[in-house]
Amino acid sequence: MKLREPMPELTGETAWLNGEVKKEELIGEKPTLIHFWSISCHLCKEAMPKVNEFRDQYSDKLNVVAVHMPRSEDDLNLEEIESVAKEHGITQPIFVDSQHKLTEAFENQYVPAYYVFDKEGNLRHFQAGGSGMKMLEKRVNRVLDETEKGAQ
Repeated sequence: MKLREPMPELTGETAWLNGEVKKEELIGEKPTLIHFWSISCHLCKEAMPKVNEFRDQYSDKLNVVAVHMPRSEDDLNLEEIESVAKEHGITQPIFVDSQHKLTEAFENQYVPAYYVFDKEGNLRHFQAGGSGMKMLEKRVNRVLDETEKGAQ
């Protein structure tokens, strides 16, 4: 995906865990962070406490959606995905993308990967890898600042 492109429709899921959301529910009020992860991804698990902290800290200002992107046959077990999600405190909605439908719509190749959309649903920031939480936080704050200025 390129910057400023609109958020793809959230369709093609194998399952939703922790509730289901539609694209139109995410657009309009607040920015959205969509993060891709996988149960076989060590970096994803390492980054998850920070993602969860982020989700909780910005719960009233930011939508957060997780996308489980399998990297191998071993990543397709729904019970295992649920178990790892519980173990790592992932309470936000999880789009289980066992057929890579959303992964393809996002043109995503990485886990972990983070996509920040403004409240209009346009991509404002993308980053991959486990080390850039500070940069992610800066970018989210920039989008949040714009949202608050726009609301005044």
